[in-house]
Amino acid sequence: MSQDVLSVAQINEYIRNVMDRDALLSSVAVRGEISNYKLYPSGHHYFTLKDDQAAIRCVIFKGNALRLRFRPANGMKIVAMGKISVFPRDGAYQLYCTTMMLDGVGDLHAAFEQLKAKLSAQGLFDPAHKKPIPRFPKTIGIVTSSAGAALHDMLRILRKRYPLAKVVLLSARVQGVEAPREIAAAIRYADHHQLADVLIVGRGGGSIEDLWAFNEEIVARAIYDCRIPVISAVGHEPDVTISDYVADLRAATPSNAAELVVPDQDALCQTLDQMSAVMATSLDRQIRSARRHLSVLSSSGALQEPTGYLKQRRITVQNIEQRLSANMMRIIDRKKQGFLSSTAKLDAMSPLKVLTRGYAMVQQEDGSLLRTVKQVKEGETITISLSDGTLSGAVTGIKEANHESDQL
Repeated sequence: MSQDVLSVAQINEYIRNVMDRDALLSSVAVRGEISNYKLYPSGHHYFTLKDDQAAIRCVIFKGNALRLRFRPANGMKIVAMGKISVFPRDGAYQLYCTTMMLDGVGDLHAAFEQLKAKLSAQGLFDPAHKKPIPRFPKTIGIVTSSAGAALHDMLRILRKRYPLAKVVLLSARVQGVEAPREIAAAIRYADHHQLADVLIVGRGGGSIEDLWAFNEEIVARAIYDCRIPVISAVGHEPDVTISDYVADLRAATPSNAAELVVPDQDALCQTLDQMSAVMATSLDRQIRSARRHLSVLSSSGALQEPTGYLKQRRITVQNIEQRLSANMMRIIDRKKQGFLSSTAKLDAMSPLKVLTRGYAMVQQEDGSLLRTVKQVKEGETITISLSDGTLSGAVTGIKEANHESDQL
């Protein structure tokens, strides 16, 4: 009995064809835990899906991987959808995934948590980066769909609360594949041209899929980089998006954003009326106080008799003048007495007084006083001063006194 001999490649190809024609294997959903996860430079993802009894090799090619809303990782429990087929080169079967989702949790929720953790770690949610919202904005920019009911609600509230503000609409799709890029582009355009004092970015309510554009990283980074303060107003109160975390202020709804961005003109008018009343009361109190002060001044002696003050000052000046004169006379008398005393002492010590008693004063030619005979020589000219004049003469002889004979 003859039997066909097949090559390994033919066997593997045959098995693959059998498996590809199997209805169950051509569209299957498999639950398991990811292990041995690897992302290759080609963009293809390879991993093993396992449970407590078995394991199966899996691959998700780049095109399908780009549509995933979360990043697979080891330890994740997922449900992978695709087909099971044979890779002819290795003769091994594997699950060719077209998509996957977290087991028990939607992939959108997983993507939200992953991006939230990533941006939080990078500081995009840091309160220190939050910019204050201007209290009285002149221009308000709104990034939303021009056809949405949320826009009309915001315009109605803004006109009612604060009609002084100018509103600039930066229309963008807020749902669908192109929405994130359009929203981010509108924010960057407004920031580049500084079109407004504050921006409201948002849309009305919807499902998580409808609101997903505001969970995209491109929108979050545009809000973070924007120099204009941004208010995030997405969906309803329970809805929380990545934009809410990044924005400078989160509003529960678009209508709430319109209420937060501007003051209420009625409340402002009431405040102004109250301030006006307080100012009027304060001014009236100041006027009454000024009148009392004026009354006190008008009854003062200076104003009743203006010259009286001058008379008092004149008397004071006269008294000071008299005291100064008396002090000056006392000083002059004291100085005069001192002068007379000094004059008497000088007169008593004057050499001329001695001359009047019969004494004479002898001087040499150079004017020096002659005190001893040893100072002169015979023939030297001397001057003799008496009380009534002077004499000039020459020394004809010198005789020194004998002190010893005087003593005897």
